[in-house]
Amino acid sequence: MIRDKCAIVVGASSGIGEAAAVQLARRGYRVALVARREHELRKIAERINSRSPAGEERALVFAHDVTHFNEVPELFDRIAQSLGGLTLVVYAAGVMPRVEPEEYDFSKDLKMVEVNLLGMIVWLNEAAQLFTRLQAGTIVGIGSIAGDRGRKGQPVYNTSKGAQAIYLETLRNRLAKHNVRVVTIKPGYIDTLMTRGMGNLLWMISAEEAGRLVANAAETARATVYVPARWRIVAWLLVHIPSFIFRRLDA
Repeated sequence: MIRDKCAIVVGASSGIGEAAAVQLARRGYRVALVARREHELRKIAERINSRSPAGEERALVFAHDVTHFNEVPELFDRIAQSLGGLTLVVYAAGVMPRVEPEEYDFSKDLKMVEVNLLGMIVWLNEAAQLFTRLQAGTIVGIGSIAGDRGRKGQPVYNTSKGAQAIYLETLRNRLAKHNVRVVTIKPGYIDTLMTRGMGNLLWMISAEEAGRLVANAAETARATVYVPARWRIVAWLLVHIPSFIFRRLDA
């Protein structure tokens, strides 16, 4: 590993992942953009590289479907070599299909578990192994405040986000002795395609602002960061509501 400030952003074709990748590039990172939609990645890379110092390619494109788990070890190594090093891995891929109040659709459930949870595990396992050998590095996982309680509106989305938080905490505890930081990001409502059509949502912020806060956390944080920070108070209150009351709430 030769070059410093090199990052992989998985799920970089839109939303928080795209915004975080743009922010990191502005801060001098060389960024590998990873997502399924290659056309969108190329537009983002062109925008980043057009603003980079002359002759410097700060964004590289790697098309990949995160549910193709067997591709990840080889792709991870190839990206690290292409970047010339690796210091940061951000997993931002996520899906949340619309689920009706009485709907139980296993095909939707499976997609959420594959993309939100299993994709994160296979990518961040690779990062954990590399950073353990290097005795340095930062891992960032984009979770959600939705993973803090079992809200009835999205059973499996909430489950995938709760499992992400536990997995990331486990990595944090494992890797601390190797000088590796593991940061869990728990956003509230962010103005992305995932939240379009959901109406007036509490404390919604733009994807660009969320990306800035994620980039800040990637550089300085050591544990769990709520985005924006005031959601930490809401999360604390929600966690402490007794179950017999919580089940009656429209949450």
